[in-house]
Amino acid sequence: MSPSVRPATTIAKPKALRTGARLAAFAPASPADESRIAAGFAELKRLGFSVGNDLARGPQGYFAAPASERHAELLSKLRDDRVDGLVALRGGYGSNYLLDDRLAASLREPKSIVGFSDVTSLQIFLWEYRGWVSFYGPMIAAGFDAGAGTPGGYDEASFRSAVSSTQAGWDIPLSGETLVAGDAKGCLLGGAMTLVEATIGTPWELDTREAILVLEDRAMKPYQVDRVLMHLKHADKFAGLRAIILGEFPGCQPPVAGSPTVRDVCKRILGPLGIPILFGAPVGHTERAMLTLPLGVQARLVAKGEGVLEVLEPAVVR
Repeated sequence: MSPSVRPATTIAKPKALRTGARLAAFAPASPADESRIAAGFAELKRLGFSVGNDLARGPQGYFAAPASERHAELLSKLRDDRVDGLVALRGGYGSNYLLDDRLAASLREPKSIVGFSDVTSLQIFLWEYRGWVSFYGPMIAAGFDAGAGTPGGYDEASFRSAVSSTQAGWDIPLSGETLVAGDAKGCLLGGAMTLVEATIGTPWELDTREAILVLEDRAMKPYQVDRVLMHLKHADKFAGLRAIILGEFPGCQPPVAGSPTVRDVCKRILGPLGIPILFGAPVGHTERAMLTLPLGVQARLVAKGEGVLEVLEPAVVR
C-alpha cells in the first residue's frame, strides 16, 4: 500500500437507505445464475428500492468478469452521485483482486456496501483505510433471491434497521447458543473466518482490539476451523477482544462419527479467553433467514440463552 494512504482514524457512516433510494449491483467475485439474479432484483424492488442492472458480465473462469472490469465497475459505482448504496451480486472468490492503491485513494463519501462471504475482504479494506461502516448481510443472488423470512433468505427487520435507522438502541435477537455467558461492549467487526484470516500480513490487516468479533464460514472440516482459530490466536487477533459471535458453520460436519464438531473446537480454543461467546447465530452462511449486522459500530453482546446483540449507535446518517 502506498505511504500516501493511511489507516483510518475516524468512522465514516453512509447515508440511510430509505424508500426510493437507488442501489447499484456490483459483482466483486464470482458469477451467479440469471434466475437468482432476477429474483434478487425483484425482492429489492419489493422493498422499495430502485436497482440498476448494469452488472459486469462475461464470466472468466470462476470470476464474474476479468479483474479490470470488476475493479472499474466498483470504482464507477462508488463515484456515481446517483448511486446511494451498493449490493454485491454474490461471494465465491475474487474480491481480493479489487484491493489496491487506486481504490483506497479514490474513495470519497461513504456509501452502503452490503454483502457477506468473500465481500469480507472488501469490507475490511474499507474499514481499515477509510473507516467505512458496512453491512454484513444478504446479496442479490445469495439471500435476497430467496426472499424475506425463508430458509436461505434474509431477515427483513435487521436489514431495514441496519441500513435505514438513524436511531441508536435497537436489538438483534441472535437465535444462537451461549458458549460463555456474559455481556460486553465493543466495535462490531469480522465476517467470513477464512477472509478475516487472509488479511493477516496485508496493509489492511484487521485490528481486532476492543472488538466484538464475528466469525463464520461454511464447508470446512472441524480441523480446518481449528487451524484458522489457532492461526488467529498466534497472530494475536484474540488479544484485547471483548466478545465473539460465531455462525452456524453449515456443511462443517465431522468426517468421522463421534469426532469433535466445530462447536467443540470453538469451545475448546475460545472458551479459555474468558469473554462472552455465542455460537450458531444465523449470520453469513446460514440455513436460516440471514441477519444483517452493521460492521464498524459500537454494540453490546448479551450472551445469555439464545443471545441478543444491542446496537448502541446508528450505522447510517440522515
